Amino acid sequence: MKRTRRQGGRGAKAETLWSQSGAVDARMLAYTVGDDRAWDARLLPWDIYGSLGHLEGLRDAGLVSTSEHRALRRELRSALAAVERGRLRIGIEHEDAHSAVEAWLTRRLGPVGERIHTGRSRNDQVATDLRLFLKDRVLAIHRAGCGAADALARFAARHRTALWPGYTHTRRAMPSSAALWAAAYAQGIVDTLEGLSAVWRLLDRSPLGSAAGYGVPLKIRREVAARALGFKGVEPNVAAVQNGRGKLEAAVLFWCTQLGHDLAKFSADVILYSGEEFGLLRLPAALATGSSIMPHKRNPDLFELTRARAAALEGDLFTTMAIGGRLPGGYHRDFQLLKEPLLRGLGRTEEMLAMIAHAVEGLDADRTRGMEALQGGALATDEVMRRVESGVPFRRAYREVAAALTRGEAFPPPRAAALIARRSATGGIGNLGLPALRARIRASARWAGVEERRFRAALRRLGGGGR
Repeated sequence: MKRTRRQGGRGAKAETLWSQSGAVDARMLAYTVGDDRAWDARLLPWDIYGSLGHLEGLRDAGLVSTSEHRALRRELRSALAAVERGRLRIGIEHEDAHSAVEAWLTRRLGPVGERIHTGRSRNDQVATDLRLFLKDRVLAIHRAGCGAADALARFAARHRTALWPGYTHTRRAMPSSAALWAAAYAQGIVDTLEGLSAVWRLLDRSPLGSAAGYGVPLKIRREVAARALGFKGVEPNVAAVQNGRGKLEAAVLFWCTQLGHDLAKFSADVILYSGEEFGLLRLPAALATGSSIMPHKRNPDLFELTRARAAALEGDLFTTMAIGGRLPGGYHRDFQLLKEPLLRGLGRTEEMLAMIAHAVEGLDADRTRGMEALQGGALATDEVMRRVESGVPFRRAYREVAAALTRGEAFPPPRAAALIARRSATGGIGNLGLPALRARIRASARWAGVEERRFRAALRRLGGGGR
């Protein structure tokens, strides 16, 4: 392992795993590393798990002896514990997570520590780290999504009879309800959560053994490391691992942006409906901010920032697509810049879901304002349908009601119970299907639970009971 002196480091050295001979230009090295150490810090434990899985493949292939395997496994587990205690970090003397872990091993085991890199490249190493990390994070996001969907379903159950207008073109359209509104967003989130299974199938294939994209001339059974790490199988084509960089990250972030889509629309509704001009929702003081000059203000900053974070999340997705989709096949250093938007986007998604789940518990519907808003035009379609039921052809009934509205006539609102009862078709305000919605939330949570238990069990076996 070569060490190169880093400019401005006053004796600090940067370790690289690739130097062959001669000094490496310090400014060039600083430029190419950039802020990668900070993002790699999130991958450090996963790099160790990946190494533990790779070690099982090396033992199976006879490339490490029993004593070497035992020593390497012991020190890797020690490194994992050191990361969790904050004793092992990526320092200025390291180029990345991989060099930090290998330096840990070689300091303790000498040449035996260098054996860990047999049969792999940093290319399949980081691809493995990312897939393990992504499995962990998407499961956490899925849990947060279930929490947000469940909070919205509970809101709907509390507000079954809270009527207000539905809107098209931001104009009053037909009677709706706070329950229908909330349940629609809950369903949208669940639809996206259920789509994780397709993304998971991509994440559940081990890249190890693909090396720099062309495999290795060693008799390594890639399936051994895959099983050890809890992957369902291997990436079947070694060249597809690098060709998929950027595409995989974009697939995960696209799933996240679909969650963000519903959260942004929901937030925009809350901002609008809780304003004085609408007054359909009541935003508690604890979930609002104030003004430094206007003492009466109660601002919906939480929801405004959710709307903005969802937009920024789309920017993270676009960045991954722009970096990964304009390159020829094989590995390119451009891939290093995929980490920042990916990790940032995942964090934004989980944070938004958790905050919305918390905020929904404090929201309330103003039933009086909702019924007042139904006066007049919002009931016009109900009047048309009442006349149709009495035998008037639809077009004639439509023209009669339109003429009545032009003359300034108003239609007295029926009782709330009658409005709800007339909407008994599946999915309407009188037949919301909340039990089925909750069943879908539970089923999605069970699916994620099965995958998580399988994943965690593999990690516990590798780590000797940790994590």
